Amino acid sequence: MDNQSEIRRNIPVITGLGIVSCLGIGCKAVGNALREGKSGICFLSERKALGFRSGLSGIIQGFEIPRSLSRKMRKTLPEFGLWAWAALEEAAEKAGLGLEQFKGREDAGIVFGNDSSAATAVEQVDILRKEGISRNIGSGHIFRLLNSTISLNFATFLGLKGVSWTMSSACASGAMAIGQAAALIASGRQSCVICGGAQEISWESMCSFDALGAFSMREHEPQASSRPFDIARDGLVPSGGAAVLILESEDRARRRGACILGRVRGYGHAADGHHISVPSGDGIRRAMKQAMDQADVSPGSIDLILAHATSTQAGDLAEADAIRSLFPENGTRPPVCAPKALTGHEFWMAGASQVVYGLIMAQGGFVAGHPNLEKLDERAAFLDIYKKTTPLSLRRFLCNASGFGGTNSSLVIESA
Repeated sequence: MDNQSEIRRNIPVITGLGIVSCLGIGCKAVGNALREGKSGICFLSERKALGFRSGLSGIIQGFEIPRSLSRKMRKTLPEFGLWAWAALEEAAEKAGLGLEQFKGREDAGIVFGNDSSAATAVEQVDILRKEGISRNIGSGHIFRLLNSTISLNFATFLGLKGVSWTMSSACASGAMAIGQAAALIASGRQSCVICGGAQEISWESMCSFDALGAFSMREHEPQASSRPFDIARDGLVPSGGAAVLILESEDRARRRGACILGRVRGYGHAADGHHISVPSGDGIRRAMKQAMDQADVSPGSIDLILAHATSTQAGDLAEADAIRSLFPENGTRPPVCAPKALTGHEFWMAGASQVVYGLIMAQGGFVAGHPNLEKLDERAAFLDIYKKTTPLSLRRFLCNASGFGGTNSSLVIESA
C-alpha cells in the first residue's frame, strides 16, 4: 500500500454525535435552540442563599436517566456521567453502532475530557462528618469521585479492550480528548474511539470560581448575561453537560456503510508558559496555526471560527489578538461564532461541545447568532460576528479551547 492510500485509510472521521446541553437534550433540540438563539442560562436563587456572589448558571432541563443504565451502573456514575451515557447512546445510534458491538474489541477505546467531580467529594465528606464512621460512605463514591469516572465506567460497561484514559486539562480537556482520539486513529493504533467531554453543574464545583469574582453579575437578565467580545461583558457564566463523538478510521467507516458526518483534519496544542490564569494569546495562536498546518489548509479556506470566548475581559481579547495575527484583513478572515453567548462556559466539555455545535450548524447550513452583542470591545472590533442566525455554507471550521495553566487546543473540522 502506498503512503497516500495509507493516509486515506486512517483519516479520522466522525460518525456519531450526542449531546446533553443547557440548550436541550439531543442534537435536534440543541440545533433548534442554536437556530432560534435560545439561551440555556438561568438565575438560581439557591446559590445566592448559599452565599454566592452570582446566582447565574446554565441548567439541564428535561433530562431522563437512560433505561439502559442498571441500578448497579448508576451507583458508580455521578450526575454528569448519566448525561454522558445518554450522549453516548445518541452518538452510537447516529453512527449505526449497537453498544454491544464495542465489547471485547482491542481496536476500540475511549478518551474523555473531565477535570472535576466535586459534588461527590463534598457528599462523601458530609456523610463522614454526619455518621462519624467511614464505613457508611457508599461503595460507589470512589468511582464517582475520580476525574476518570467517565472513562473507567464506560470502558467497563462496554467491555472495551482498547485505549482508556481521561484528559484532564481544564477547559481545553474536551478538545484535547478529540485531538488525541484522532491521533490514535491516524496512527493506526485504534480504528474507533469514543471521545468528548463532560462538566458537572454543581455549586460545589463553582464556589471557588465565584470567590474569585469570575462570574457575571447581570442577574436581572440571565439570558443576556454571557456576552463574549462585548464591551459591557462582566464575567463568564458557568454551565455544563456532556458531549460525545464517535471517531473511526475512514476505511472502517466506509466498509460498514456508516454515514460520515465530518472529519478531524487538524489538531494543535500549545502552552502559554506565561501565567496560571491570565492567557497571553500566544498559545492559542500557535495551536490554531498547528491545526491549520496539519490540515494543510490556509486561513482563507476556514469558513468559521468557533471561538473559546468565555466573556471574560482578558480571555476574549487575548483570543481576538491571536485571530487578528493569523487571519489577514484581505477578505479572507472568516466570521466568528461565540456559542457561549447562549450556553455560558461549559468548562471541561466546552471544547467537545463546540465541535458538536459546529457540525449541527454545518448540517443545517447556518451560523448561530450572538443576541447579546451590543458593541464590540475596541480590540475585537474587527471580528465579524453575526447578531442573528445567518445562513452560511460551512465546509471547514476551526474550534478553539483554552484552560488554566495556559493550555490551548485547536481543531480543524471538515463537514461531510
